Amino acid sequence: MQNRRTFLNRGRALLGAVAVAFTVAAGCAPKPDVNNTKAPGAPVAVRLAFFPNVTHAAALYGTGTGAFRGAFGDAARLEERVFSAGPAEIEALFAGEVDLGYIGPGPALNGYLKSKGDALRIIAGAASGGAALVARQGVEIDGVKGLDGKRVAVPQTGGTQDISLRHALSEAGLRPREKGGTVDVVQYAPADTLNQFRLKSVDAAWVPEPWVARLEKEAGARVVVDERDLWPDRRFSTAVVIARMEFLERHPDLVERFLKAHARSVREINEKPDAARKVIGARIAALSQGKALPEDILVRALSRTEITSDPLDESVLTFADWSKDLGYQREDRTALAGLFANETLARVAAGADPSERDSTSASAGKAAAAP
Repeated sequence: MQNRRTFLNRGRALLGAVAVAFTVAAGCAPKPDVNNTKAPGAPVAVRLAFFPNVTHAAALYGTGTGAFRGAFGDAARLEERVFSAGPAEIEALFAGEVDLGYIGPGPALNGYLKSKGDALRIIAGAASGGAALVARQGVEIDGVKGLDGKRVAVPQTGGTQDISLRHALSEAGLRPREKGGTVDVVQYAPADTLNQFRLKSVDAAWVPEPWVARLEKEAGARVVVDERDLWPDRRFSTAVVIARMEFLERHPDLVERFLKAHARSVREINEKPDAARKVIGARIAALSQGKALPEDILVRALSRTEITSDPLDESVLTFADWSKDLGYQREDRTALAGLFANETLARVAAGADPSERDSTSASAGKAAAAP
């Protein structure tokens, strides 16, 4: 009986010690990322957001070639999240459903300011140009001033093209109808805008590629203003790469792996445009219910779009000034001191292969100069 009691007491003591050790270990363990949890030993899920647009060509190419998945190896698994407008992507990022994303500078700015700088950082550029004001066939519009009394579509209120349109209207002495003006600015997804052109229910649209080229060919539309003509050196940001701040802090190694793959994708698109175009076209078809873009449309769309990893920070900050002027936000560029992830960009540029360094060094240098 004494031996049995001794055995039981020792057993209880051992279980108690294990419980204490487990409690101490749990108390010392890092807090889990509640928005990106994983089973022990399982790879981290990297939720990557992008649009089936030419301005997101680097994302289409990187996912289409497997470059992004390959960059993570066994350390992470890539999960794609496809959107059609920036504000919706930002809401998903706020909800912890997106870790990295390709997006227009307008929604990126709004997301940063709305979260008081806590939600995201711009970690690279993705595209310059690739946006335009187009007029429906049979509608005479001569420049932005010709929009007086017209109905104009944008992909989403508060998005990059919406900001560009409203700023251009202001510069031309015009105002949207809801501000007491004469221009009716309406929101339609790009695919719906094509239908609205065919139905003759809108007169013009400010859209990104490939929708400019599609509206030209499929609806007989005419480019009224190539947005590149409104910017110094015809360069301005139409897409950047953002990272959710919590993900960036917890997984800087994965972010750097991704950025190197992004820079490599940018370089290959520019060095091998014909091969890259096939990949980009295939991805757009796969993400658009199998509807492939005709070769001539894709060629035209890419000819008006520069794929670059340079965030073109001055143009991003200019968008911030415009957003404030338009009443979308109270802050201007002075509130954006932490917007660009300077250190991450610089590390990637410094560690890139010589053949890749050119595409990342401009990105790091520009971002380091941001306020």
